[in-house]
Amino acid sequence: MGDLWVFGYGSLIWNPGFPVAERALARVAGWRRGFCMASVHHRGTPERPGLVLALDAAPGAHCDGVAFRVAAGAEAATRQALRERELISSAYLERALPVALADGRRATALVFVIDPAHAQYRGALAPEEQARIIAGAEGRRGRNDEYLWNTAAHLAALGIADADLDWLADRVRALRA
Repeated sequence: MGDLWVFGYGSLIWNPGFPVAERALARVAGWRRGFCMASVHHRGTPERPGLVLALDAAPGAHCDGVAFRVAAGAEAATRQALRERELISSAYLERALPVALADGRRATALVFVIDPAHAQYRGALAPEEQARIIAGAEGRRGRNDEYLWNTAAHLAALGIADADLDWLADRVRALRA
């Protein structure tokens, strides 16, 4: 059966929620990280949706994040827990995608990507509109701005550059000030 790898590009980076045997910087080609999913559960409400990160298909692009090798024996429980967490509204699609680990290894990882046909897809929002939404939304897992700031801080600590996320974090801070 082999190892189960999970690719994290957002909150999984700083809150995987499953037993990790190994973590490695990794890249997924053909996808980009963006605040392109309305959050009506975790970081917003149906009345005031927030925005969360998702991987959006983008030929020629890539997304840098963290690949987690799940601890042996915890594979089934991890899949189930991630499905409960990530597939709460079916806006994400579960995929097995090739990932390139920073040390040169390759793996296939479980990845949750946005369904562009889903009603929660917000791929066309301008950055300023994203900032406005994130600055004012809150859901069951907390404030939307905290999700953004935690993700941006953890990416920076890992040495993963994301200029769009950095701009958004600064803009949301200015709006909240």
